[in-house]
Amino acid sequence: MKSILFFITALICTTTSQAQQFVDKAVIEYEVNTNLKKTMSNDSWDEMMKDNLSDLKISYYTYTFSDNKSIYKFDRWSPKTRIPKYQKDLDEENSWYFDFTTGKMNMQKKIAGTNFVIADSIPDIEWKITNENREIAGYNCRKAVGKIMDDVYVFAFYTDDITISGGPCSIHGLPGIILGLTIPRLYTSIVATKIDVTISDTSNIKPVTAKKTYDLAELKSLFEEKTKDWFRYGEDKEENERQKNLFLWNAFL
Repeated sequence: MKSILFFITALICTTTSQAQQFVDKAVIEYEVNTNLKKTMSNDSWDEMMKDNLSDLKISYYTYTFSDNKSIYKFDRWSPKTRIPKYQKDLDEENSWYFDFTTGKMNMQKKIAGTNFVIADSIPDIEWKITNENREIAGYNCRKAVGKIMDDVYVFAFYTDDITISGGPCSIHGLPGIILGLTIPRLYTSIVATKIDVTISDTSNIKPVTAKKTYDLAELKSLFEEKTKDWFRYGEDKEENERQKNLFLWNAFL
């Protein structure tokens, strides 16, 4: 009887120990879906283009992290995605580097055909954690609602079994990695499809170097000045404002 009790106790302790093993380095693959047609305007040019586009822009990104640093970048397109090459180019060169120990970030974004490198402190995101749960890629995740860029809400599912406080793009700040993310105002959803914890090569976790870098405030001021006359065509002022906001939100996400 004692041997049976010992076996059961050992099994419980082993199971508990395994459940409490936290992941501190890995490569996570995310599938990114954007309803491209909903982001487009209602002018005649865009309406004509819609017939030649797939409804969804689907791509895959990898998030590599180790030693409390991370890099998130484009990996490949889904064969289901049918969009012009210039729109693909906008995504393929983007990258997001975060150093959570120093609180610094480095992002490269291709905006209006030009690569901009942003180097700044990691900005805070206002989060509210809920009691809703969901399983993603084999991990139990908890839902949180965040607000970015003053009035854009994001809905995230994170797991604290993966200890880094990061996530896709520039979304971060929860007690673990974000494995699922929805941004309704950008018609975008992002979900982890697989997680590889056998990572050995971390050489790609590094910031982009550039002759000229911008901080967030500097770049925002530049874009607001450059784009003040971009969205004044036609009579639909509400749609013009929406297009301007979409441009700015995508630029800083």
